[in-house]
Amino acid sequence: MSRVCELTGKKAMVGNNVSHALNRTKRRFNANLVKKRFYIPEEDKWVTLKVSTSALKTINKIGISAAIKEAKSKGFLK
Repeated sequence: MSRVCELTGKKAMVGNNVSHALNRTKRRFNANLVKKRFYIPEEDKWVTLKVSTSALKTINKIGISAAIKEAKSKGFLK
């Protein structure tokens, strides 16, 4: 399973480790993902999503139903 947020589409970025001597080697900056169960009262069911922690803050602010609706409109969720 890829490390991609199912609601926002965030994924790993590529950058450099920079040593004190300014030697550069490639590295990955992974998204901060958590697996979380959400209850959707409209459908009366639980869903498990792999979301970033910033998406969790958005869910707390606008609600899970609105967040899923927005993700579907952007094409991140089927």
